[in-house]
Amino acid sequence: MPFNGNSKNLTLLAVAAAAAISAFSAISLYIWRKCRELEKSLNSALEKCAAERQGRIRAQQALRKALAQPKSENLELTSYPMTPIGVVQSCFSTRNGTPRQPLLVPLSRACLVFDAARVPPASLEGLGEYSHCWIIYVFHLNTNLEKLWKQPSNSKFKSKVRVPRLKGERMGVFATRSPHRPCPIGLTVAKLEAVQGNMVLLSGVDLVDGTPVLDIKPYLPYCDSIEGAAVPEWVMVDKMLAVPSVSFSKGFFSTLDDCWGKAEKKSLYASPDEFQSLIKQVLSWDIRSVSQRNRPHDSVVKIANGNALDNTSDLDDNQDEEMSGGKNDWNPIPSECIIYHLILEGLDVSYRIDGNGNDNVIVERVTFSSDISYVNQNRCNNLMWRDQLT
Repeated sequence: MPFNGNSKNLTLLAVAAAAAISAFSAISLYIWRKCRELEKSLNSALEKCAAERQGRIRAQQALRKALAQPKSENLELTSYPMTPIGVVQSCFSTRNGTPRQPLLVPLSRACLVFDAARVPPASLEGLGEYSHCWIIYVFHLNTNLEKLWKQPSNSKFKSKVRVPRLKGERMGVFATRSPHRPCPIGLTVAKLEAVQGNMVLLSGVDLVDGTPVLDIKPYLPYCDSIEGAAVPEWVMVDKMLAVPSVSFSKGFFSTLDDCWGKAEKKSLYASPDEFQSLIKQVLSWDIRSVSQRNRPHDSVVKIANGNALDNTSDLDDNQDEEMSGGKNDWNPIPSECIIYHLILEGLDVSYRIDGNGNDNVIVERVTFSSDISYVNQNRCNNLMWRDQLT
């Protein structure tokens, strides 16, 4: 009997072992099949992704090739639309008085405010370690801008422009820095004063308020400064547009004090004295148009609706040319009777030029401009940058 019992137990164990082995084999086979299915599915997904990636690459290559080739119907290159990444808040409210070149007016300031949705503050990290930067922008106040972009074939830009240093003589547009160009894009350099959040404080600027900015790059002296670079002789004429002296009338100081209490809240300058220094630096260069400078002191000023046109330095080159043409409606006006206007931070600075042949500037007064208002604008001011500027 003991033997039979042991034999029965052995048989049960053998059956159980066989069943376990069979079950294990079945499970292993199931897992193997599932792994194979997953492997095939994974390989299929990888092949699909690779095919899609190749398709995107081919599409991008085809797009670049198409953009690089002229359109067959009009032989004009396809446009490359660009959206500004920021806007300049400048001390120069209008084109009139905005320096013709950068760094000529060291006190001229501007705050470049980047679009936070497109330019996160992290993009500006490290920029503050540089002393100067390049700014690429759009000449947005050109009067022919809309026609130039929407109807380039009909824009008929001028191949030659009048050059201030040549006293109005003409030069090929690409030999000058005129804003009136086939593609109205400007390049300037400015001193980088401070970086704060999505804003950059600049000085020495030649940018008018509201200028759209396309890009900003650090200035690198080792490659951006070219030793021995050659320029034409007319470019090398020094101080040709410099004004001998700038003085202020007795009434100027009281008018500035009257305006400053309200103006300082939106000003990039700490005091009336600093603002006065800005005025002096700006007017140390002759900011008048070519036609105004070419008139002798006893010459004529065009009359329109009974009023002297005293702000033609804010006109485009073609408009200024029209102002110079014709003699039927010109009346002689003594130079010292002509009042010119310079608008800085919404303040209208009135000045005249000495009629004794010295071209000295006398600043008369300061008032709030009726054409420029910053009341409802959120603008940068000196208080925002006070800690960085001290």
